[in-house]
Amino acid sequence: MSLLVVGSVAFDALESPYGKVETGAGRAATYFAVAASLFTHVNLVAIVGDDFTSKDAEIFHGRKIDIEGLERAAGKTFFLGRKVLRELE
Repeated sequence: MSLLVVGSVAFDALESPYGKVETGAGRAATYFAVAASLFTHVNLVAIVGDDFTSKDAEIFHGRKIDIEGLERAAGKTFFLGRKVLRELE
């Protein structure tokens, strides 16, 4: 049995009082596929831009994740940046 994951694969950036991560593959489909791959085979369906490189896709390699459904289209990959302004208690 396998699981079909359809959703967002994008670049994330996070800045907090603890540090800053400029970019990295993220969003719901990325995290869900990686977590689910610990339990079953995952078929990922998502769209990314032509700036999403094979290095960016490394998060899926070595896991039970089929990325044949990861479509690359002309343009930039969706990007979401967040800034946390205070320390979490």
